[in-house]
Formats: sequence, C-alpha cells, structure tokens
Amino acid sequence: MIKAKNIHKYYGDLHVLKGVDLHIKKGEIVSIVGASGAGKTTLLQILGTLDRANTINESLLTINEASIDKLSQKQLSKFRNEQLGFIFQFHQLLPEFTALENVCIPAFIKKTPKAKAEKRAKELLDFLGLSHRYDHKPNELSGGEQQRVAVARALINNPKVIFADEPSGNLDSEAAENLHKLFFKLRDEFGQTFVIVTHNQELADMADRKLVMVDGKIIG
Repeated sequence: MIKAKNIHKYYGDLHVLKGVDLHIKKGEIVSIVGASGAGKTTLLQILGTLDRANTINESLLTINEASIDKLSQKQLSKFRNEQLGFIFQFHQLLPEFTALENVCIPAFIKKTPKAKAEKRAKELLDFLGLSHRYDHKPNELSGGEQQRVAVARALINNPKVIFADEPSGNLDSEAAENLHKLFFKLRDEFGQTFVIVTHNQELADMADRKLVMVDGKIIG
C-alpha cells in the first residue's frame, strides 16, 4: 500500500529525515513512536502528501501504486482528497458548520452530489454512535464526540489510507481508549490502512507493527 525509499527532508541546514525506508501493507495498522524532534510528524506529512521530501537519488514514494513524485499539484490534490484521510490531535472542525456539514466537506470537494454525500455522512455518524448529533455544532459536542466527527470526515470518501497525528492526545483516558478501539473496528469494517503517530504507548503497542524513530531514522 505504501512504499517509501530513502526519504530525506531538510529545513534549511536542519536535516530532519535521514533516509527513511518503509513498507506498509494494505489493511495494516502501523504506529510510529519516538521522542519529540525525531521526525515523526514530518514523516507523516510527507507520507500523507501534505509536504514533499527533498529530491535525492533513488528516493521514491508510492501509495496504492501511484508514484507521488510524478503527480502535478492538481493531481496530488485530487489524489489526497479521494484516497487519503487525516485525523489530527485537534479535530480541526469548522465551528460554523454542524457535525453533518463538517463530515460532508471532503465529499463536496470531490463533487459528490449533496444527497449522496449526506446519506454517506449519516451512515458514518450512525456507525460512530452520533446519530443524535447531526445538527450540533462543534461547541455543542464533547471532545470525544468532536474527534469522532473528525474520524467520520476522514472516512467520507472511502480513502485507502488514514493518517493520524496524535489522534488521542487531546482526549481524556476513557475517550482515548474508545478512539483506539474504534480504529481497529474501522479497519475490520472498512479495510483501511492506518498510519498513526503517537506518544500513547498503549495505542502504539496495540498496532500490528510499531516503528521507532530516532534522530530522523527508523531504527525498529
């Protein structure tokens, strides 16, 4: 599903990623752990096409057999919208929109008809236990509910891969545990691949595979 070879990233003179290689299989849940500054979020952003690696000989990144480096910016935006989903520590919901409207936004960007998008959004919200929250705005939802709306939004276009950056970092322990269990339920239900950056060792250890980053490299 994801193949990365010799991934480097510089910010000026700062060498953040130092030749990362990895292979993630379809349907796999992989956690990435390491100390702050190890390069975890930078790697996640590059794998998620939100940033580009520096061009180095023999570097490559393919996701679902698409060569990311060969896509134009327009093609990349379309690919990201249709094949990738994102869950962040802070849910990034738009405060002026309801839960249902927030979930529909990626589908509208994809030009999905309104009725079809709303039907799918309601199915996801129902699946996540939020059937009573369609018309509530983010400030009317608990932290755990907001994060589940963000999960529904990430799933609306049936992406192949979900990238999550500290997804439970802003939740209390009970909500965090529920979210962690949800990822595995989603994988079993929909077959998505998950790549999760986390400081939460419990979540990291639940994953099918745990990758440890130290000083810009994966060491285990």
